[in-house]
Amino acid sequence: MSRRSSYGMESTVSPLQTTPLPNRVTCPNFVTAPNVIVMVGLPARGKTYIAKKMARYLNWIGISTKVFNNGEYRRHYTAEYESHDFFRVDNDMAMNIRRQCAEAALKDMLDWLERGGNVGVFDATNTTRDRRRMILDSINKLQYKIFFVESVCEDPEIIEENVKEVKVTSPDYKNMDKEEAIKDFLLRIQHYQTSYEPLSENFDRQLSFIKIFNQGERFLVNKINGHIHSRVVYYLMNIKLLKRSLYLTRHGESELNVKGRIGGNSDLSERGQNYAQALAKFVEQENIPNLKVWTSELKRTQQTSEHIEAPKECWKALNEINAGVCEEMTYEEIAVKYPEEFALRDQNKYTYRYPKGESYEDLVARLEPVIMELERQKNVMVIAHQAVARCLLAYFLDKNSEELAYLKVPLHTILKLTPVAYGCLIEEINLNVESVDTHRERPKNVSQTRSQQEALQTLPTT
Repeated sequence: MSRRSSYGMESTVSPLQTTPLPNRVTCPNFVTAPNVIVMVGLPARGKTYIAKKMARYLNWIGISTKVFNNGEYRRHYTAEYESHDFFRVDNDMAMNIRRQCAEAALKDMLDWLERGGNVGVFDATNTTRDRRRMILDSINKLQYKIFFVESVCEDPEIIEENVKEVKVTSPDYKNMDKEEAIKDFLLRIQHYQTSYEPLSENFDRQLSFIKIFNQGERFLVNKINGHIHSRVVYYLMNIKLLKRSLYLTRHGESELNVKGRIGGNSDLSERGQNYAQALAKFVEQENIPNLKVWTSELKRTQQTSEHIEAPKECWKALNEINAGVCEEMTYEEIAVKYPEEFALRDQNKYTYRYPKGESYEDLVARLEPVIMELERQKNVMVIAHQAVARCLLAYFLDKNSEELAYLKVPLHTILKLTPVAYGCLIEEINLNVESVDTHRERPKNVSQTRSQQEALQTLPTT
């Protein structure tokens, strides 16, 4: 067994970005007008964590979303951080700088939305009514929809953990002793508390907002306005900040895999059966607490799980992508019988839908309930299929639609995903059971007039 670890970071936005980033997926059916989500709350309340998770989810379901973090603007436009005194409410010079940074971040966000973005997330404390009024005035002029997300936390243990795990590793404290950094940051919070004006059911009753108490202990939702707001509330009410790992693996090698055929519902090959036994041994050795095993309805995933001693659930949503008329065909057969379809899929693999089948875009929609339930669970092993695993992996690693369709998820390999701070730690565990290769890269020539040889250039070797 071999292991390899890496860290999947969610993308950060440079304050100097002047050219529009390409939309991950255009989704006109979802978004009729640009939306702005405004974060609210004291430092160390998980606002940036929530903002980044929200953006990752919205991008994954096809709504082009980008986070604009006010702290990044402040660090860019100011000298090296010295102390909490910068955040004193009576520090007029610093207050002016902070206001200018907020205006710059807000302007960049609105410019990005004007260029075609769907949802901009303004990630800052925004703890005063004056600051929120300034934001409202800027956005109302453009007739964009606005939604406030306030994170309220009164549990000292949660605050302490947030400070220790996230804030002391901030660039502000790169040259400061950890204990000194904690002390400085707690004083920074006190400066914000002196002027903090939370969202109020009475004073702010005309606004659309959600208040999240103690990281999901309870919620207050006010005046939902439209599809985006509904999706955001649905998502935020499902995510739980739990220390956990997701073990993602494909089924063992199947008889159709050996023949180079896609889809179907075949049994495991002999090597696939060996992997099922190796997987059960791995689970036993790891001694994963409270592990649940999820499979699809197809035989090859259930046969892969049969030796594992853990509660099992069968999900129809985890079934492999439906290849329609191409089910149980080889790539060579598809290229000969449906050359135009083969080329169209290579041109845009994410949105291409097999005749009488599905696309990756369809698959993401089908898997949304799975993601919601995974966000609520502790340790889960998902035994699924190549296309399904790609979609799930893209969500956790914040991959765009073009990357999603070509993510490598080899057979007989476990991907251990552990959410941390603003990203996800991924560990690749190879159980050293041989299998065929089913990964096909995008060929250079995707024209419908290409030769059959060019179409099959990146065919996996069996």
